[in-house]
Amino acid sequence: MNIRENKRIKEIIWKIIAYIVITAFGVLLIIPFFWAVSTSLKPAGQEFTYPPKWIPEPFMWENYRIALTLLPFGTFLKNTLIITVFATIGSVLTASLSGYAFARLQFPGKNILFMLCISTMMLPYVVTLVPTFILFKLLGWVDTFYPLIVPSWFGGGAFFIFLCRQFFMTLPLEYDDAAKIDGANEWLIYSRIIMPLSRPVVITILIFNFVDRWNDFMGPLVFLHSMEKRTIAIGLRTFLTSMTERSDWNYLMAASVATIIPILILFFIAQKYFIKGVVMSGLAGR
Repeated sequence: MNIRENKRIKEIIWKIIAYIVITAFGVLLIIPFFWAVSTSLKPAGQEFTYPPKWIPEPFMWENYRIALTLLPFGTFLKNTLIITVFATIGSVLTASLSGYAFARLQFPGKNILFMLCISTMMLPYVVTLVPTFILFKLLGWVDTFYPLIVPSWFGGGAFFIFLCRQFFMTLPLEYDDAAKIDGANEWLIYSRIIMPLSRPVVITILIFNFVDRWNDFMGPLVFLHSMEKRTIAIGLRTFLTSMTERSDWNYLMAASVATIIPILILFFIAQKYFIKGVVMSGLAGR
């Protein structure tokens, strides 16, 4: 056996070990979700049987209909969609504009401003929660959707600005120069050249922001007080606190699985661009 064959065998062994480890971690991560799906389809009384039954007998698809009628989940879904859609649009638009300015424009103090922007990521959300609540209360926005939507239209967050800047810096500056020779201004360069080439990072921001807003619990808990303004996350918590019997867990899992489905669909549709956007944004070193 020569050196080349020995090296090839070692590479194969390491690949096998890597696949085994990845598969094991994947199984560990998917077990809770599989348990939730299984429990959502179980009849009352089978949720915590020992040994556990992973395959329901029989399949109770009726649990989903019952779960979604115990609380006004239609209202919760509508509220969540309104907040998520408008906040996501604001984040994508303003984060890309800010990232474009930091990546493509030259102005005094650009690097200092960018460092200040990035430094805000070190502030925990709860640190600014009280002054933010006081501000929105003075504006009369408490128990409205504005506190959960309007901030997204002012930069969309330092992390999203960072992603856009890093991705835009991977695009050749010659595109800008050629467009300026043809008489294009900065808005045309941004909207007609940069954004069409930036689909991966845009979809990455869209997925991150969509998941964050969809699952947001603290924001709606603080700013939304009336039942008709609550979101899905608060609705699930209300469901949990209103449970009086152990057998209600199958309905809670059914409601939880139903709220996860839109996120799974979005990720499976856009996963190619999502992975590409994260990789390319992280590789920019300029």
